This record gives sequence, C-alpha cells and structure tokens, in this order.
Amino acid sequence: MAILHRLFVAFSLASLIGLAGCDVPTPVTPPAAPTPRPAKPAPLVTPQSEASRAMSTHLARVQADLLVLGLLRDDGGGPDVPFTERNLVNNFIRVALFDEYVNTGDEIIAKVTESKLRRWEKPIRMMVEFGPSVPLAQRDKDRAQIGRYIKRLSRLTGVPIRLSNVNPNYNVLILNEDERQTAGPRLQEIVPGIGTASLRLVTDMSRSTLCLLLADTNGEKDATYAKAVAVIRGEHNDLLRLACIHEELAQGMGLANDSPSARPSIFNDDEEFALLTRHDELLLQILYDPRLQPGMTQQQARPIIETIAAELLGGSS
Repeated sequence: MAILHRLFVAFSLASLIGLAGCDVPTPVTPPAAPTPRPAKPAPLVTPQSEASRAMSTHLARVQADLLVLGLLRDDGGGPDVPFTERNLVNNFIRVALFDEYVNTGDEIIAKVTESKLRRWEKPIRMMVEFGPSVPLAQRDKDRAQIGRYIKRLSRLTGVPIRLSNVNPNYNVLILNEDERQTAGPRLQEIVPGIGTASLRLVTDMSRSTLCLLLADTNGEKDATYAKAVAVIRGEHNDLLRLACIHEELAQGMGLANDSPSARPSIFNDDEEFALLTRHDELLLQILYDPRLQPGMTQQQARPIIETIAAELLGGSS
C-alpha cells in the first residue's frame, strides 16, 4: 500500500507540470505517510534452570498420580455428587467465614480460625506477570485462560474485573523455581510493607505447595479487600496450572478457606475437582449478594445465607 501511495503522488505532480501556463489551482501537498510503529520486540525467554526442570518432572508426576486416582475432575460433579441447601449453607460458612492460616507477624501458622465476611467492593485491575524462563506459548495460553475466567468471576460476583498493567490491585505471578525464590523485591514493590513471614511464604514455598494467594484488606477494621497476589508455579503441566488459576483467583474474591466437607468443590484439599464447579459458583453468588455486608460474623450472616441458599436451590433441604 505504501508503494501505491508514492506512485499516486508522482503521477499527480507530472500532470501538473504538463499544464504549465494554464489557470490551475495551487496544488495541495498530500499528507505525509504515517511513520509505521516499530514492531514490539518479543520478550526474551531465558533457559529453564536445572532446579526448575527437576520441579517440572516432580509436578508432572504429581498430576499423573492424581489423574490415576480419578482426581482433578473437570466435570463439576454432575448428578453423582448432589448437594443440598443445608450443604451449601454449611460449606459457605466454613469456606467464607473461616481462615485457613493465622499470621502472627513472625510466622504464618496453619490454624483454622473463625473470621468475618470479606470481599471486594471496588473494581479489580488484574496484572499477570511471568518469570523470564516461562515459555512464550505458555504465557499466551495462561493469559487467555485468565482473561476468560475473570469474565466468569465478574459475571458471578458483579465485581468489574479486567486485565490491566495500570495501577493493578490484583497481581498474578506465574514463576519458575529460581524466579519465585528471588521474588522478594518484586513482592515488596507490589505490596509495600509486606511482612517477612508473607515474603518467606513465597520465596521458601514448600515443595508440596502447588500455588498460593496473599490478600490484604483496607486496615484491620475494614473487611473489604485492597490488594491480592496469587503465586503459581510455572512448572505445572497445563491441567494443574489451570486448577491453580481457578482456585487462587476464586479464593482471592473472598472464599479464603478450604473444607473437607465441601463437595463438589475446588475449596477442598483432596484435589478431587480441578476447576470451579456449579457449587462453587453458588458460593460466589452468596458472597456477593447485597444482603450480606463485609465484616459480618457467622452469627449475623447465617440467617441471610440460609435465605439466599433457599432461593438459589429452590428449597432443596
């Protein structure tokens, strides 16, 4: 197209010369062709380290073993895993109104404790970041899957969620082994004042931890979320990585705990289900129902939860 444009200009000038001496209008100089933007260079991909390759091998075995056991289901449970209104109420209370860990400041201890209802009350701007050794094809796939998934979460909760690199308040870090171990400075940029215990939770992540989420509210007396950071191992095979995306991003909406009785659900450490189920969608709908308010206790929220659950399930006990 650029060549045709130059030929058109040359042809017009030649015609004007042939008309010399005639009463012709002053030629108008055509606008200059816009300078094409230089192509954005592709991100550099560094080689995967020996430690990261070993982690990839380990996680591939983990996924294979889970699949052999019939776990990591992606069918949502179906008719073989029914749940009642009572199940839904009790599961919601256990998942949304209890915490899985206690942060003492010096360390984070696994201890289930009663909490208050927490959720987002403002739009979420989610930034997805990859370690430099994560392959480009994997980055494209993950970014696309996250983009689709947050639309689903937004539809269920009513919270506007979009991918954005501008002033993000929800960061998703997909990192390989060496990148995660040295992520301290980046985490301090994302969350100024982050505690040492939270930093160590990421940099010293146990081999048995597949992924994790850090979330913070607007102060001790405010139960609305201000910031969340999900950390996902880049070495996962596709299904486990997607399972981590589903669980951590949904937990970051306010479903902070896991429960062994929650079924069919990803909020259960038995790994039976890999992807968000219909049961889990209902948990999110309950959490963001306007009749509930951030800061409510279990005692305050239970009667309202029972009413919402009855409406969602049509009174099945």
